[in-house]
Amino acid sequence: MRSAAPAWLKAACCCLLLCLQAMPSASAADIDFTAPLNGWRNTSGDNERYTQDVHYPAVSVATPEGQSKFALIEGQIRNTPKKKGTSVGTLVVNGTPLPQRVEEDGRFSRPYAFASGSNSVELRAPDGSRKRVQFYDAYSGKTQTKLRVLLAWDTDGTDLDLHVVSPDGVHTWYGERVAPNGGALDVDVTTGYGPEIYSSAAPLKGTYLVFVNYYGSGNSGSDMTVAQITIITNENTPNEKSETIRVPMRKPGELTLVKTFVMP
Repeated sequence: MRSAAPAWLKAACCCLLLCLQAMPSASAADIDFTAPLNGWRNTSGDNERYTQDVHYPAVSVATPEGQSKFALIEGQIRNTPKKKGTSVGTLVVNGTPLPQRVEEDGRFSRPYAFASGSNSVELRAPDGSRKRVQFYDAYSGKTQTKLRVLLAWDTDGTDLDLHVVSPDGVHTWYGERVAPNGGALDVDVTTGYGPEIYSSAAPLKGTYLVFVNYYGSGNSGSDMTVAQITIITNENTPNEKSETIRVPMRKPGELTLVKTFVMP
């Protein structure tokens, strides 16, 4: 027969429970999206802006000033516990999870080029609470992305760069973001987490090479970061395919061939 727990243990457990109940935490009601919003929209005539000044070392916010609300994810987690420094949550954009930097005051922001049709965005806060928005872009004339390569990584204050070489030998990177063949890199994120996104509406047939360059780190201590590369073809269609690769990047200066794939 088991003996009853000692009185001091019961008291400690009660105290711990009361402390946990008193701790402030965010709920779905505390997560506010200012972009995107639920419902229907038409982006005809909208000018997405992806130009950004690049400064090293990485110190600036990734979202360019004046970014179009139709190509933006932003909001705030209210009632977050006061703390110093940033934290990291998770964005799930059309099923693809991406790390998301959350500022000290709970604000989050990043540019994102959405396809026409149905789109969804879910924020999972660092405490585990979550909120999801879904919208439909009815602009039928919007160029559909048939190839999208997304780079994200899991540390703040670090700068990883996406490099894509298309079948015609054209190299697209932060120094040459727009390729003559129609491929383009949208934003060079220098502050950590990403994403950097290469996209093409009419990708050439043949072999593509995807490289990741560890440009630099402002962190003290370990320089280790893990790159996440997601390749999406025929997005928002019944033929959509997605593949995610994770690769450890150990120190600044490292250049890694992450993936070779063929567009039929």
